[in-house]
Amino acid sequence: MKSTYRDDFKIEGYRFGSGEDAVCIVGPMRGDEVQQQYICSQIVNELQEIESAGGIADGKSILVIPSCNPFSMNVGRRFWAMDGTDINRMFPGYNQGETTQRIAAAIFKRIEKFQYGLQLASFYVPGEFVPHIRMLRTGYEDVAKAKLFGMPYVTVRTPLPFDTTLLNYNWQIWNTSAFSVYAGQTDCIDVNDSRQAVDAVLRFLVGVGATEKGTSSPGFLSAVLNEDNMLTISAHHAGIYIRNSKPGDRIKAGEVLARILNPYDGHVLEEVRSHKDGIVFFSHHRPLVLQNALLYRIIADSEE
Repeated sequence: MKSTYRDDFKIEGYRFGSGEDAVCIVGPMRGDEVQQQYICSQIVNELQEIESAGGIADGKSILVIPSCNPFSMNVGRRFWAMDGTDINRMFPGYNQGETTQRIAAAIFKRIEKFQYGLQLASFYVPGEFVPHIRMLRTGYEDVAKAKLFGMPYVTVRTPLPFDTTLLNYNWQIWNTSAFSVYAGQTDCIDVNDSRQAVDAVLRFLVGVGATEKGTSSPGFLSAVLNEDNMLTISAHHAGIYIRNSKPGDRIKAGEVLARILNPYDGHVLEEVRSHKDGIVFFSHHRPLVLQNALLYRIIADSEE
């Protein structure tokens, strides 16, 4: 697209191999998805080496789009810098609509025919995850293929009405086997979590026959979880948030996971506790919280 103030808006992709559209890997659509940008750059780097060594399977084509929203990343804004809309809530897009609708339409036109679709995604609220693969329950989800990533967890959840505009959902409806890769962080880079995500993607590419070379990392035997059954803990007060437990930590019922402090006099407004034993799957990580904000999601022992 033409731009009035900066260079024209371009979305660049890297294609490896030739033949049928086998796997498409889509990077950040939001301007704060720095971890996802880094992971995509490392995937491109790995695939360049694999291709140079003749490791792309014959008749298979892999497309990597490292960034779908460089404008917002350049100015440090999560959503589209001009109007605050979210590209990932605009699919399948509309080529005569608003800017983000047209961007989504242009992207989807190029990627809707791939057999497999991988998105490096982030959550709609700030926080950190245990690295995992996420799918929407559309009737087209493929749990067996999700296990090929070798991530610790594979989660499936029932889509809400506003989820029907996500790339993952629309890929599935248009017969692409789609997976969202969650790599722990969003707005900062964790090298270890990033490496885990890169290795997971490389394992998947070998598993579906798109490449003949991958990674030496063995991965995990993935546990499949229903997100609808996870224990959700929200804040009863707004204030300064002091976190004690982070994703991956094992917790006991009654344990203090975090404290919320009065920002004026420092006294404790709330001690955040879990009423079940389990593992922290997600935690809020910013220093301030609002009342009713999501703080934790817990994999209760009965749900493992």
